[in-house]
Amino acid sequence: MTKKIQRNEIMDKIMSLSKRRGFIFQSSEIYGGMNSCWDYGPLGVELKRNLKNTWWRDVITSRSNVVGMDAGILMHPKVWIASGHVENFHDPLVDCLDCKTRFREDKAPHKFKCTKCKLKFRVEGGKIITNKKFEEAFDDLNASEVGVYFNSDCPNCKTESSIVLDKIGCPNCGSPNLSAPKQFNLMFKTHYGPSEDSASEIYLRPETAQGIFVNFNNVANSMRGKLPFGIGQIGKAFRNEITTGNFIFRSREFEQMEMEFFIKDEENAKWYDYWINERFEWYKKIGIKEENLRLRKHENDELAHYARACTDVEYKFPFGWSELEGIADRRNYDLEQHIKESGKKLSVFDNDTDQHIVPSVIETSAGVDRTMLTILSDAYWEDQANNRVVLSLSPEIAPIKVAVFPLVNRDNMPEIAEKIYDDISKNMAAFYDKAGSIGRRYRRQDEAGTPFALTVDSQTLEDGTVTLRERDSLEQTRVAKDKVVAVLIEKIGK
Repeated sequence: MTKKIQRNEIMDKIMSLSKRRGFIFQSSEIYGGMNSCWDYGPLGVELKRNLKNTWWRDVITSRSNVVGMDAGILMHPKVWIASGHVENFHDPLVDCLDCKTRFREDKAPHKFKCTKCKLKFRVEGGKIITNKKFEEAFDDLNASEVGVYFNSDCPNCKTESSIVLDKIGCPNCGSPNLSAPKQFNLMFKTHYGPSEDSASEIYLRPETAQGIFVNFNNVANSMRGKLPFGIGQIGKAFRNEITTGNFIFRSREFEQMEMEFFIKDEENAKWYDYWINERFEWYKKIGIKEENLRLRKHENDELAHYARACTDVEYKFPFGWSELEGIADRRNYDLEQHIKESGKKLSVFDNDTDQHIVPSVIETSAGVDRTMLTILSDAYWEDQANNRVVLSLSPEIAPIKVAVFPLVNRDNMPEIAEKIYDDISKNMAAFYDKAGSIGRRYRRQDEAGTPFALTVDSQTLEDGTVTLRERDSLEQTRVAKDKVVAVLIEKIGK
């Protein structure tokens, strides 16, 4: 029997498990911690590495027309002028005129009403809050981003475009007495070199994509790129977010997995649809439940300054639906801007037209940390019948593939188990444990997401077989100890 867990409880349970089992720790914890800064522990760094390796394989190395690169974090300041980040990369900040709290406007409590019926509701803290008699009108009381509700259809009376904003309140004191929004640039500044004046100011990159665009000629020429082709990379980015939180969902230091796919502009619709489907299916491939995934197309007033179109892959997090990955048609905005600012040509020869063209681009942009939270949220469940907590991680990305135990610490069982562990660890990540009862050892590995466990027991001494236990089903079978590696490779590869 699976225990039904309230979604607002799951985040606390995931955070507790993450620390207990060595997935994620708060940064600088012995000094009180850094707000929304996180360190990855032994299991977390393995899960993260497996996730990135899977993305790299499926997006880059398995494709003949996509290559990888790794651009520097520090870039020339003109890169960010050309890209539009200096001018456009802002969040609207609002001051409460009563309690003086400063906050992001879109994260404040928003009150909405229907212009045709009596429905009123507010969006606050990832929840929809309304009168009890109207709760059934909503499919889910977990809220999406507030922009979704502006001019939306009423879930109660079904009138089209009848939901309007009533008022915005302060998240601290609730007062509607707020200042007009002011723009705050989200890029971190630092100084390059020994002097600290305006001439030495540079930015920590807020995205990895620009490193690809400014290296377009270098990559295209060295790899003899012909359209369509892509360039991908994984790397750190930094944003001085006003509102952070929800564990590793939104932080100021994060890691991105981005790919820019360069195309002829007239083929934009075909490749835009192609990458939307590819990326949605990829999350299912790594074990995310389809019922917790959806696609949401951006309305025109949501689009970034560079985008012709954008669709998000969204996940139903414990705090509601929110973006997991964005697939954007960036046109040829970025290359044209860098051409204008640098004075250099950034183009590729098109054999069909017999001329050089500046290609358009379809971007896939995913967050490593946000995907980590998705994986942990989706995999977590409580098996009440067997009194255990389980992380049902896909074997492909699980940090430990198999645990090896001697049933007891005598009769040569530890020596046999250690030999099996040594053989397995040459092929995959394994864990050896002989401390505590066998039941406790199983439970520890269930929490760690380890899909398989091998136990050397008395029957091993008789016929050379070991017990192979599967995490989710608890099914146990006997396997010859000299065939264990081959059996595990087959099961993990399925």
